[in-house]
Amino acid sequence: MPRPPLPPFTSETAAQKVRMAEDAWNSRDPEKVSLAHTPDRVWRNRGKFLAGREAIFTFLTRKWAKELDYRLIKEVWAHEGNRIAVRFAYEWRDASGNWFRSYGNENWKFDDARLMARRIASINDRPIAEGERKFHWPLGRRPDDHPSLSDLDL
Repeated sequence: MPRPPLPPFTSETAAQKVRMAEDAWNSRDPEKVSLAHTPDRVWRNRGKFLAGREAIFTFLTRKWAKELDYRLIKEVWAHEGNRIAVRFAYEWRDASGNWFRSYGNENWKFDDARLMARRIASINDRPIAEGERKFHWPLGRRPDDHPSLSDLDL
């Protein structure tokens, strides 16, 4: 079933698609995130290579059990046709209370059914002090009036 907005992407529809993905990830619901992808999805996340929704679901379940108080902001970097390049940052803490900010870039490709068929992500983690945190909204969707990555100079 097509998932609007659909390719070819304009600046407006690419931004909508990225915000929808951000909202899904901030829900920390592995099923919701995995359903946006093709059943045989190709996914690279750091050094992990995954294929298919079940592998994505399992990966995300483990990720959010480890990365507590997860808050993410995504932003369009570029788009063309059925592809979107995204930059992002997210903050999280581990079970010991250590905070991190993870920075990265993603390349997305959508299939003919308008599901994400490919995701390639490069991510770096940086330990931060709790006082350095910039993402303070309640868990869940980032409020519309919260600053973007560009506004935060990240």
